[in-house]
Parts: sequence; C-alpha cells; structure tokens
Amino acid sequence: LNANHPFSTQFPRSAFGNAVRTASQVVASNGGVAAIKLSQPGFDTHRGQLPTHARLLRDVGEGLAALRSALIELGRWDSTLIMTYAEFGRRPRENLSMGTDHGTASAHFVMGGRVKGGLYGAAPQLAGIGNSNLPFAVDFRDVYATALERWWGADSARALKGRYAGLDIVRA
Repeated sequence: LNANHPFSTQFPRSAFGNAVRTASQVVASNGGVAAIKLSQPGFDTHRGQLPTHARLLRDVGEGLAALRSALIELGRWDSTLIMTYAEFGRRPRENLSMGTDHGTASAHFVMGGRVKGGLYGAAPQLAGIGNSNLPFAVDFRDVYATALERWWGADSARALKGRYAGLDIVRA
C-alpha cells in the first residue's frame, strides 16, 4: 500500500487524527481493502467524565470531519459507509465520582454520501429512570443488519444469529 497520497485535507493532530490519516492513505492506495476499523479508547469514564468526554468527542468529531473531507477528495464519499459503535452504553445518572457507570443503551452514528440523514429511534424517556439503564429504541443488530444487507448485499442472519429488520438509512 502506498502511503504517499498528497492530501489537501488537514488531519487533526491527535492519535485519532493520525489513525484517520492512515485510513485515508489506505483508501487512496486502491488496495482493495473492504473495511477499516478505527478506535478511540477512553470513553469508559467512571469518574471525572465531563472534561474527558468533551476531549474525546472533539477528537472523534474533528477526525470524522477530516475523514469525510479526504473521502470527498478521493471521490470515494458516495461509496463509503462509516459506522460508529460501542460495546456498552452509559447510565444516565452521574455517580458519586462525577462519572457514569456501564449501561445498556448508546448512540451510534452512520455517515456516507448515500446515507439518509436524520435521527432514528425514539428519544429515551428519562422521567422516573433513577439509576437504571436507559431502554434502547433501536437494536444495535438492526444497524449491523443494515450494513450487511443493504451495503454489502450479504445475508445478515448467519452473522447475527437471527433475522433483524435493518433501517432505511442507505440510498441505493
């Protein structure tokens, strides 16, 4: 893979920005790579969450904006699907250490030139939730089924061990 594509895109000067730059170089190489995983660790904040999450979310936002710019520059924005995921969510109530504990629901973002914009799923009802988990409105396997079936044309039932509805978020 050739990592010497001269991008006009400015990549953030952060660990995640460097990962985005590397991923963009892989895409520019036209090496036939079907999927790339980028990681932004550090969201498991049981204490002092506010400044940590602010920095991490800024890094992710700036990185994804740069990735979009690089993909447009390469003419690949319409043929790329970007999805975020997390292995767990956070509880809505702050704990005694100014953080939150593991929860069951999380937000996911999907981007790309063929992605239909908007919010999918119902907003959580916070009244009376206490320190319980947020109920999720969209099963994460519906998001995965969408990528497998509507993007790659694969049968998601085998990979997901069941049939999931998918979401109408990708234009043909």
